[in-house]
Amino acid sequence: MSLKAAIVPVTPFQQNCTLLFDEETKSGVVIDPGGDLDRIQDAIKQVGMTVEGILLTHGHIDHAAGADELREKLGVKITGPHIADKFLLDGLEAQARQFQFPGVRNVTPDRWLTEGETIAVAGVVFQVLHCPGHSPGSVVFVNVDAGLAIVGDVLFQGSIGRTDFPYGDSEALITSVRTKLFPLGDDIVFICGHGPASTFGDERRTNPFVGESA
Repeated sequence: MSLKAAIVPVTPFQQNCTLLFDEETKSGVVIDPGGDLDRIQDAIKQVGMTVEGILLTHGHIDHAAGADELREKLGVKITGPHIADKFLLDGLEAQARQFQFPGVRNVTPDRWLTEGETIAVAGVVFQVLHCPGHSPGSVVFVNVDAGLAIVGDVLFQGSIGRTDFPYGDSEALITSVRTKLFPLGDDIVFICGHGPASTFGDERRTNPFVGESA
């Protein structure tokens, strides 16, 4: 696999917008364009990437607020998350007023995702896992053979996604990580929505929320 990732921190929440692209063809996707579209578009130009689509891991404002405008600018489609996050994507403009985000639009994806489906990035196929808890419709993209996962805010280095929202479910999130992600293999590297990347093995061994000693 020749996929490469470029991380573009966006919004005051320093969300990891990820450009995932084929190193040779430069074809790829933008994952979770939460805002700061000028910065994202500058990174696309710097990489020399041809954007084939936009992927959303979940519906929170720092991950999805720029998706509709970027779709319009690039003439591509939005895929994901699970339809259980529809209420969040329908409420982005209301969230924007709360957090003082400028120029935010509600988002209706071109395709919702469900457990067991697949998506392709520059011809590389990723399995879709529905991992609720942080949000009801959070999804993870994983290619076991390539040893790569995009997990959004499901799992972080040394932590997990917040579940203190009215719709949060800590038990569901912990179950998702332990039963769906960790069994995929210790060597899988994951890119998360905030902070540095890690591996499932490192988190299985040391994560205080979902690790072996939790």
